[in-house]
Amino acid sequence: MKKERLLSLDAFRGLTIAGMILVNNPGSWNHVYPPLLHAKWHGCTPTDLVFPFFLFIAGVSLSYSYSSFNYQFSGQAVKKLLRRVALIFIIGLLLNAFPFYNMDIFTLRILGVLQRIALAFGLAGFLILLLKRWQLILAAIIILMGYWFVLWNYGGDAPYELDTNVVRKIDLAIISEAHMYKGFGIPFEPEGLLSTLTSAVTIIYGFLIGITLRRKTDHLWQNLLYIAVSGVVMILSGLIWDTFFPINKPIWTSSYVLYTGGIASILLMFFYWMIDVIKWKKWAQFFVVYGVNPLFGFTLSVIWVKILFNIQFENPSGEMINGYSWLYSTVFAPVFGNLNGSLMFAVFHIIFFWLILLILYKRKIFIKI
Repeated sequence: MKKERLLSLDAFRGLTIAGMILVNNPGSWNHVYPPLLHAKWHGCTPTDLVFPFFLFIAGVSLSYSYSSFNYQFSGQAVKKLLRRVALIFIIGLLLNAFPFYNMDIFTLRILGVLQRIALAFGLAGFLILLLKRWQLILAAIIILMGYWFVLWNYGGDAPYELDTNVVRKIDLAIISEAHMYKGFGIPFEPEGLLSTLTSAVTIIYGFLIGITLRRKTDHLWQNLLYIAVSGVVMILSGLIWDTFFPINKPIWTSSYVLYTGGIASILLMFFYWMIDVIKWKKWAQFFVVYGVNPLFGFTLSVIWVKILFNIQFENPSGEMINGYSWLYSTVFAPVFGNLNGSLMFAVFHIIFFWLILLILYKRKIFIKI
């Protein structure tokens, strides 16, 4: 029997993917509105909500997709889980290597966004299949508290700073400097191995919220109230914890898990109420197109941008620049100015990829990754 999709979840997922494309593809990183930039280190901007939202949604989806296994550990459930983990991780690694012809295997970045999704999804999935609900909650609390303890005890005098945190130390020891992200000025992996533990908790929380949504419909308002209260408690707990364990996306701190998870649950509650309860659906259709093919849309955007960066054009001054810079400087900046041109460049790509995904949507083609 074909399972009915939860439209509000598709819309929320689609909003998240569109947000990923928006914040990842400004025309120029020198001209970006502050809310569309990540916090430099500690703190949380709207941009820092995008990734945890996607992991939270992945957890909610698990509550639906694994209901057929009754959330029990079985060969079939594990096979499905491992297959998805391997596929997403391999695609992420291939995206890092793309366009392949200039790839240096000795400096290839091993981790990344899709790899983080794969590893966190795998860990959370195993815990969900192995543990009862109360055990799952206890495991999440232990992970969050244990992570804080490890960082605080093994990070020296500045346990939460870029160059001294234990997350970086572990990645340096296991992955090595050559295969780590260099965008912070020093080798540091924002999708590091140790912080995968806390990112898995984001998925677990999404799963628990999904279980609440799946309760009998005669408990609808109690369910929504529970989600709202849970979200507020999570946000407040994250803000309180932030005073001594800073909210920080790159090391995915426990306070960051609570804060972003709370916001995600409240937003999902509103999406669910508007779309699935009072049936106000038309406004969400744009996002649904993204939401039914999310990872394909994201992967397509990464490939396209890498292609632009690897082709050369001559600008009016006679200089050779990559296709990405050429498109911004010759099409968007002259019309909208530097700052708004950079924004419109990103908006153009949201619309561009949406049109591609719309073709798939119209033909009912859903590419599962």
